[in-house]
Amino acid sequence: MQDGWSDDPLDPSYNQPVRLRHPFSAETLIRNDILYDIVVVLGYNDIPPIASKGSAIFFHIADEGKATEGCVAIGRSEMDALLPMLKPGDLMEIM
Repeated sequence: MQDGWSDDPLDPSYNQPVRLRHPFSAETLIRNDILYDIVVVLGYNDIPPIASKGSAIFFHIADEGKATEGCVAIGRSEMDALLPMLKPGDLMEIM
């Protein structure tokens, strides 16, 4: 199971899922809160990843009242309503 996401531009697995304990910096995807209970990778800088262009953008559950660190987040009830309508290839316009 991949339980991390490489966010280290020097990592050959940069901007891809990785198994933790990982020798490079990686974000932990298994959390004690609900924020990553549902994660959709929005396909930014991933085919192929370019170190200078930034790491992935996730679409995930919001921590009410707090900003994300560059991701897109919505409430759990909104995610539950939207998720069944999404399909591979859909585009998200961020405004």
